[in-house]
Amino acid sequence: MELKLSRAKVSEAEVIFNLQHEAFLPLLEKYKDYDTNPANESIEKVVARIMNPRRAYYMILYNEVSVGAIGVRWDETESHYWISPIFVISAYQGLGIAQQTINAVESMYPMAETWELATILEETRNCYLYEKMGYRTTGATKRLNEFATLVFYHKKMQPSKAASC
Repeated sequence: MELKLSRAKVSEAEVIFNLQHEAFLPLLEKYKDYDTNPANESIEKVVARIMNPRRAYYMILYNEVSVGAIGVRWDETESHYWISPIFVISAYQGLGIAQQTINAVESMYPMAETWELATILEETRNCYLYEKMGYRTTGATKRLNEFATLVFYHKKMQPSKAASC
């Protein structure tokens, strides 16, 4: 099984929008977070992510099929990176795609000193995945509503040998 990341184009915004809606709709229905859940976003927000100069947005292709996307943004120094959003549609979950995707993105940005992301605390499978990949909670949380809380994670990268010479 082959995983590829393809830099998203504005012409693919509708595909990403539809995948995002499909992936996040079960969470929207479960947690009723109408303000921040990506299933409730507009296609214009997807276009804005794709066009943002301090951001990269990638389609996740699994055996040449579009199964999700991952967004990466960075600070001015290009040393601090944030993953948001990352999603895989339900038919392709549980196959290691998210883990492979995060590993691929981290390797694409070797200058990153830290990575951060947030997920719903009540989604224990997501928390387990990120912790398994070396992400640690920052201790910060944000209550979204009576049903859901965001938990924030970070990962400090090991300095590369080239950077220490």
